[in-house]
Amino acid sequence: MDRWVQVIKLHRELTSHRHPVSAERLIHKLEISSATFKRLLQYMRDTLQAPIVYSRKANGYHYDTSDPHNFHLPGLWFSAVELLALTTLKQLLQQSQPGLLEQELAPLQQVIDKLLEKTGEQQGIGKRVRLVPINRRRVDDDIFRRCVAATAECKCLDIHFYNKSRDDLTERRVSPQRLVYYRDNWYLDAWCHLRNGLRNFSLDGIRQASLTDGEYRAFDDSTLKNHFASSYGIFAGEPEHRAVLRFTPARARYVANEHWHTQQKGEYLADGRYQLTIPYSDPRELLMDILKHGPEVELISPPELKDQLRQMLMATLGQYQKSNNDQPNSITV
Repeated sequence: MDRWVQVIKLHRELTSHRHPVSAERLIHKLEISSATFKRLLQYMRDTLQAPIVYSRKANGYHYDTSDPHNFHLPGLWFSAVELLALTTLKQLLQQSQPGLLEQELAPLQQVIDKLLEKTGEQQGIGKRVRLVPINRRRVDDDIFRRCVAATAECKCLDIHFYNKSRDDLTERRVSPQRLVYYRDNWYLDAWCHLRNGLRNFSLDGIRQASLTDGEYRAFDDSTLKNHFASSYGIFAGEPEHRAVLRFTPARARYVANEHWHTQQKGEYLADGRYQLTIPYSDPRELLMDILKHGPEVELISPPELKDQLRQMLMATLGQYQKSNNDQPNSITV
C-alpha cells in the first residue's frame, strides 16, 4: 500500500474516534504489519510533525490536542476518488451550463478551490486535471432553469419538443421525475401525458417550456430505475434482447475493463478473444458503440441486430465506393 494512503487511513482513524485507538485496531484497519505500523508512526511524528501520543491508561494512540481535528495533513492527501470528485464538480460547475446560477454557486466554488489548495501546489492540482467534454449540445439557460424548477418542485411542464430522428415538433405536458447528465448532455426523465408513458427527453430538443399547475404524476425510484436504467444507454424500457459481441485479443485488453451495462457479462475465450453480452431494448446507441470498434469486434447475435449492422456498414461503404465513370482504373468492391 502507498505510504500516503496509509497516512490518510491512520489520520482518519485517529480523528474519527473520541477515545484513544489501540494498536491492534489500527493495524487491523490499515491491513499492515506491526513493524510497518511503527515505521508509519515514526514517519508521521518526525516528518509530518503529527502530535500522536500513546496513552498507557487507555492503551491506545491519539492526537495530543484538545481537538483532534486541529491537526491537518500537509501536501497531497486526496485519494484518487476524492480528487476526481472535486475536480469533476469544479469543472462541471464551469462547463456544464455556463452562466447558470453563477452567483448562487459561487460560495460552493470557493469551498472547492480551498480544498484543492490543500494539495500543496501553489496553483492547485485542480488546474492540472483536465476533463474533456465531447459532443456537447447547447441548452437554453431559461429552459434549463424551468426544467430544474419543475423537477425540484414536482410540477408539470408544458413543452414544445423537437424530435431529431423524426424531424417533427410536438406540444406535450410532462411530469418531470429527474434530470440526467449523460455523455456530456442533459436529459429529462418524465411522464409524458400525451403518450401516457415514461419518456426521456434531451434538453437541447426542448424549444419552449413553461411550468403549469396540471395534475402531476410521481414515480418511486425503483420504478424509474427499472424503466430507465435496465436497458442499454440512454434509451429506456425493459431489455428484450441480448447482444453478444466478440472482440479481438488486441481490443480485449481495453474492453475487458470497460463498463457498458450494469448487467453485462464478459469472459475471455480460449483463443484470447473477449466475449461481452449486453441487454438492450432500443439498438440505436448500441449499434453506434459497436461501429466505433470497426473490424476489432464481431456481432454474434441476435440475427436481426446483425442485419441492421450489416445494412449500416453497406450504406457506409457505399459512401466511399467509386463508380467506373469516376475512376476508370479503380476496382469497385
